[in-house]
Amino acid sequence: MQTKRLNLVDTAWLNVDTPNAPMQVGGLLTFQLPDDAPADFCATLFERWRTHAVAERPWNQRLRGGRWRNVAPEWELLDAIDIEYHFRHSALPSPGGELELGTLTSRLHSNPIDLTRPPWECHLIEGLAGNRFALYLKIHHSLLDGVAGMRLLARALAQDPAERDRPPFWAIAPKKSSRSKTPDAQRPGLYRAAAQIVGEASEQVSSLSGFAGIVRDMLRSARSGTGSMGLPFAAPSSVLNGRITSPRRYATQLYSLAEFKSLAANAGVTINDIILTVCGTALQRYLHEIGELPSRDLTAGIPVSVRPADEADDEELGNAITFIIANLATTENDTATRLARIAESTRSAKASLEKLSGAAITQYTVALMAPYILSLVSGMAGRTRPVFNVTISNLPGPKEELFVEGARMEAFFPTSLVTHGQALNITIHGYADTLGFGFIGCRDSLPSLQHIAVYAGEALDELRALYGSKTSKSGGKSTASGTRSTTAKRRTKKTSGNGQKPATDS
Repeated sequence: MQTKRLNLVDTAWLNVDTPNAPMQVGGLLTFQLPDDAPADFCATLFERWRTHAVAERPWNQRLRGGRWRNVAPEWELLDAIDIEYHFRHSALPSPGGELELGTLTSRLHSNPIDLTRPPWECHLIEGLAGNRFALYLKIHHSLLDGVAGMRLLARALAQDPAERDRPPFWAIAPKKSSRSKTPDAQRPGLYRAAAQIVGEASEQVSSLSGFAGIVRDMLRSARSGTGSMGLPFAAPSSVLNGRITSPRRYATQLYSLAEFKSLAANAGVTINDIILTVCGTALQRYLHEIGELPSRDLTAGIPVSVRPADEADDEELGNAITFIIANLATTENDTATRLARIAESTRSAKASLEKLSGAAITQYTVALMAPYILSLVSGMAGRTRPVFNVTISNLPGPKEELFVEGARMEAFFPTSLVTHGQALNITIHGYADTLGFGFIGCRDSLPSLQHIAVYAGEALDELRALYGSKTSKSGGKSTASGTRSTTAKRRTKKTSGNGQKPATDS
């Protein structure tokens, strides 16, 4: 039987999984049906995809059982999967709006994945208003990180609207590298684990100077008193960082990537800086609204992919990320000043990270995340000071429009994970000329979480007024995915864009 050992990061995601905090990520994709689509389009698509019971790697990988499962866990490859479990058909009460879609997504994302099977699920959801349907995909983080998962999913969609009969994502064979496997790859799990550790030891030792350098940069920033560089454990305790329960609440927003690029260029910052300012402003107003705004700046942990852009070997997929920490300047009331402080913080963090070798990045990641992982394993997460207050991710996506049997994909909204000590996660995914914002949080920790999505729209309005062109000030191409009227207690202004409101669980 073929097996593949999990790396240290993948193993960590597996070992910190709990019923209240399942380590699963995914996405909600919405599609516009063709004008000539038959009434049974979704039913026909579902039945055709269900005929593909043989899955390719990594979708056929299941955790191998045995006494060493938690010490040196391995994936074993299945010849076939239980397609009725992994691929399911749901329908909203027609015509279903974003409220109903958000409610269903919240519920689906609250349920833990069965780790005795390949750890993923896909749901085809029909009945969405406007002659649309959706796909919801959920993956355990130990199997794939977000960048790898979305790369595989995009490969399974067609660029040509006329293409038909393309197999589903799990049935497409992976790309393979021409690199030869080392003899260690054939050894049993424990031997292979030991061989890898020994083999990497010299590289890790030689990279210690680079790791020491980034520590010096952090200490220098702390001593200067400017706080320009986000520091681990410098975050204040907040309602975002307590213990969580299993129910989730989910909200979305959809904006124009071209507009974010224009705002960034006019302000002399990066698109990520604009995104962080939108999120930081929304969080400041939300926490002020519920009476929980800390007197010190919130910080954000920002995952950074260290996967080579040209990596072509799907068999080597797993997790390849590190983190930088940014100051969200939530004690600052002026939007322009907040943007400037955030941009300075991210520049400092990225400048330090760029000095590191691959091995030093591994050391930095372990040093940064080990205390948090240990707090999760020990049960202390949510009871001690957080490494940072909130995770904000910006994932790249396909630049061209994609189709399923002629149905155009409208948007990609990420669904990420929350844990004890991290009750909110904001993930943004690019697709064509859109940025899909997914806000997911613990339902019991964060009342009326959808207000954060509303305030994100208001923050973008303020950035338009400061840095937008005349066309972008009036709304540009920015839209808000959504449905019902969503207003806040402290402010009553509706979200920006085309007049729609954010998709949300009630």
